[in-house]
Amino acid sequence: MHAIDPRPNIIDFSRHEIAAWLAARGIAAYRASQIFQWIHLHQCDGFDQMTDLAKTIREELSAHFRISRLHLEKVQTSTDGSRKALYRLEDGEHIESVLIPEKDHYTLCISSQVGCAQGCQFCLTAQGGLVRNLSRGEIIAQVRDALHDLQDDRSTPRGLTNIVCMGMGEPLDNYANLIGAIETLTDNDFGLRFASRRVTVSTAGLVPRLADLGRDTRVNLAVSLNATENQTRSRLMPINRRYPLEELLAACARYPLAPGRMITFEYILIEGINDSLADARRLARLLRPIRAKINLIPFNQNPFSRFRRPSEKAISEFRELLCDAHYTALVRHSKGQDISAACGQLRLKSADD
Repeated sequence: MHAIDPRPNIIDFSRHEIAAWLAARGIAAYRASQIFQWIHLHQCDGFDQMTDLAKTIREELSAHFRISRLHLEKVQTSTDGSRKALYRLEDGEHIESVLIPEKDHYTLCISSQVGCAQGCQFCLTAQGGLVRNLSRGEIIAQVRDALHDLQDDRSTPRGLTNIVCMGMGEPLDNYANLIGAIETLTDNDFGLRFASRRVTVSTAGLVPRLADLGRDTRVNLAVSLNATENQTRSRLMPINRRYPLEELLAACARYPLAPGRMITFEYILIEGINDSLADARRLARLLRPIRAKINLIPFNQNPFSRFRRPSEKAISEFRELLCDAHYTALVRHSKGQDISAACGQLRLKSADD
């Protein structure tokens, strides 16, 4: 393992924290905004590049902080153009993020934890359990580094506009660092300038944190539902034993939504488990009090799971019933399946796997 630089990574700090650090040393706090712009907007990797700061300030910063990128260990490219990046963290742990090409832009799926504690039966990430939370800087760095790589890629005119926290981990289980990262991602003046409506946080149903998320951010909410009654959902998603459907859906009904916004409910269709027309009818009834749209995700089969993908006929009939009930229901055919980058396929790996 490489020696770790003892200086803290400045990407782990908010603009206000940097301003307080500067002020304590008699340096004007507004310099924090300049530093933030250099790091995030200009993709600066060294304090010596911050030419509108005095040399003494740059030397003080360099003595106490570093600007570090994630160590990109491996990139796999799917036949559909999706790119899965395997990053090695400073402590030797690994995370994955996925860059997904859309019609005229890219979406980046980022991780919030090394592993995951939720134990969802259909998800490969859950098999390794939770190792640790990512820091604020490790969450931000996945986006910052992807932007840097796209900036150097002259083969495509598409830009990165959308961020989804749907990679490894339960984002709301790492709440403080998630919110700190979102603050930098959506800082339109000095941060990474993503519109809040272009950032989505997905949860397995950590009910106590939903009110916090609605209060602290204006990002989109996606809820991984995957069943229409408690027995099945508890079997698929152990979190349902703590926060059953009734509590989860009541919290969703209370969630503050801006005009025109909806909560996205993600529903992984699994043959013989949750794909019947009776399930579709229950789903339509359950979501009636909520401004909801539904993403139907046919299960991505893999050698590590006994679950199977439903037939195209079953998928189509399930969707048609929801559409007849006046829902926006889309079938999401996950990208990156051939490189294990699709929904539920991210898992702890090393470059040798």
